[in-house]
Amino acid sequence: MSFRDIDIRPEYRSRLDDVVREFYTPILCQSVAYKRAVGFFSSSALIELTQGLGGLIDNGGTIELIASPKLSPEDIAAIEDGFERRTQIIEQTLLRELRASKGRFEEARLNLLSNLIAAGRLEIKIAFLEEDSHIGMFHEKMGLMYDCENNIVAFTGSMNESANAFSHNYESIDVFTSWSQDESRVMAKQAAFNAMWNDYEPSIMVVSFPSVEKAIIEQYRKNDMIDTSCLRMTQEPESQSANTCDDFSHPFPRIPSWVSIREYQKQATSQWKANGFIGIFDMATGTGKTYTALAAISELYQEANKKLAIIIVCPYQHLVEQWKDDIENFGMKPIVCYSASPQKNWRDRLKTAATGFNLGVNDHFCVISTNAMFSSKYVQDQISSLKGNTLLVVDEAHNFGADNLSRTLLPNMKYRLALSATIDRYGDEEGTQKLYSYFGQKCIEYTLKEAIDNRMLTPYYYHPIVVSLNDDELTSYMEITAQIVNAIHSSKKKGGKVVLSEYAKMLLIKRARLVAGATEKITSLKASMKPYVNDNHILVYCGATTMHDVDYREDKPPVDDMRQIDIVADLLGNEMGMRVSKFTSEEDAEERERLKEEFADGKHQQVLIAIRCLDEGVNIPSIRTAFILASSTNPKEYIQRRGRVLRTFKGKDFATIYDFITLPIPLERVSEYPVETLASVKSLAVREIVRMKDFAAISENPSEVDKLIVELVDAFNISPDDERSNQDV
Repeated sequence: MSFRDIDIRPEYRSRLDDVVREFYTPILCQSVAYKRAVGFFSSSALIELTQGLGGLIDNGGTIELIASPKLSPEDIAAIEDGFERRTQIIEQTLLRELRASKGRFEEARLNLLSNLIAAGRLEIKIAFLEEDSHIGMFHEKMGLMYDCENNIVAFTGSMNESANAFSHNYESIDVFTSWSQDESRVMAKQAAFNAMWNDYEPSIMVVSFPSVEKAIIEQYRKNDMIDTSCLRMTQEPESQSANTCDDFSHPFPRIPSWVSIREYQKQATSQWKANGFIGIFDMATGTGKTYTALAAISELYQEANKKLAIIIVCPYQHLVEQWKDDIENFGMKPIVCYSASPQKNWRDRLKTAATGFNLGVNDHFCVISTNAMFSSKYVQDQISSLKGNTLLVVDEAHNFGADNLSRTLLPNMKYRLALSATIDRYGDEEGTQKLYSYFGQKCIEYTLKEAIDNRMLTPYYYHPIVVSLNDDELTSYMEITAQIVNAIHSSKKKGGKVVLSEYAKMLLIKRARLVAGATEKITSLKASMKPYVNDNHILVYCGATTMHDVDYREDKPPVDDMRQIDIVADLLGNEMGMRVSKFTSEEDAEERERLKEEFADGKHQQVLIAIRCLDEGVNIPSIRTAFILASSTNPKEYIQRRGRVLRTFKGKDFATIYDFITLPIPLERVSEYPVETLASVKSLAVREIVRMKDFAAISENPSEVDKLIVELVDAFNISPDDERSNQDV
């Protein structure tokens, strides 16, 4: 249910309408965020704020409140005498307004609000007008409510959030909705509130007072439970007792009762603990790295005397959202940090949480961020300021061996955990060493074979499909290879090792894209797909490879990748009449979820044509048959892609993988080429053979593949030394 399902009138009047029951409660029950600018700050004002908030709080929602200080004439005179002392005087005024609660009703509600502050879910800022040498009164009365679909209800008018305003006074509010003709009014109200909240509204100063929030917690916090049952209490102290909260009413890391941690996951945590809570979980895709990490975090939280700041980082936005759901299952309420985060105020929340943690106002908070946002100056500044028990968890940690990301691994992180199925960086010993130097040693190594043997992943049949470069592609391949050799010869050396120039890296990527986009793959795909034309749960994986993940931008697929995916979509959809959909970064999160559901039921979609989704961590467990056109020679990439095809799914007894093996020269024509030509292109065949051996070794049909491998080795005169020295050149 969203705001659009609620009958919302354009106006409410306190003497004619039950404003709480008819307006506040039904809308806040569907809200995930509430922003309010209103009235004076006091303990009684905080109590009145709880009107209708039960649903919002139970939804895990957040509240931003802007209020005015209740200044006495003496306060104003003191400020005018020494204007530089204004924040000190206002702070004293705010603290003066924190009076003792009267009875159990007020005590319970103030306890709730203090726990919301401690959890980072209620933030209070104080506003005042600043005019030369005196202070005016801030008296804005407006509010904004947001639902999970980012629909917005804005309201403004004379009404304060007080018992008198709701019923006894004659007051009114005007209401505007973002999905109606009032959209521009809503956007204007949102812009006005954000301008005030972020303190760039002209003539208004808006200030946070962490010491006041700390005082609220110290004075009113009776326990650590966010218990909304108190909002159903009447004002008579003994009329109703609060119900017991559920397990996750107060956010802190703990293993949910319905999650069973496997023995190997427990052993990983035990070893991490023995290593001083520093280490690497090297676990195959699909073996539960996320849950293992969250269980380990829960263990550390207890060991750290329940004082722990947690920073979790992963490559892409959709992975952040996947993590967010699991983090919440483990009892935490993460601050979600990336450019398009649904938590619009995440920067303020992060700053407040970091400041509060350092001041001792809050003992725990959790942040989840993309690699890009984690490496930004703002986030780095906030994280580097943290003191005490801090934990950094990095998913797909192999990315952080790259030069730019390795510099973001801050030394103040007392505890560290790296997660990766491929922690060793292919062809980058220096980057790999950076990872081990920062994160320590492996606490567990759980291989793909172990996962299949233990039925964590699905067994699979592996069928290589051999294609080759055409004459034009072969000419281009050889020309680029010659350029690469020259670029490497002129590259600098560091510690006896060649350091590739940016030009050399560009050439390697260019050559890899040439191989990935080989023309013959399309005709071979058509022939290979014919037996499956009436089947479903099929994935076709397009797209070239990159040198390192950090070169890939989630929002901008390379032009060559998109050209190939368009050709494949036309072939399968138009020419072969199959029901196909593209699955790329151009589809938003909602569209991706819809496609996954339709693909899983097998009725609406037969084929997903994807770019990089098997690298990025998107889980599509219903895939039964995969055609991998993007034949990466990087073990990190092909291991991840294979692992994601092998996810278990109801009725899926095994998976079938068709891997397009690209040779520089057709197998039957190898003898036609001079030795010099074969020597210059043999490395491509070597790298393809290495991947074939890896795939075939743990497949259900290894002997079938072994025969082809022998043919290729003989044709290209490949020796064991060639395979051992296999490089990307």
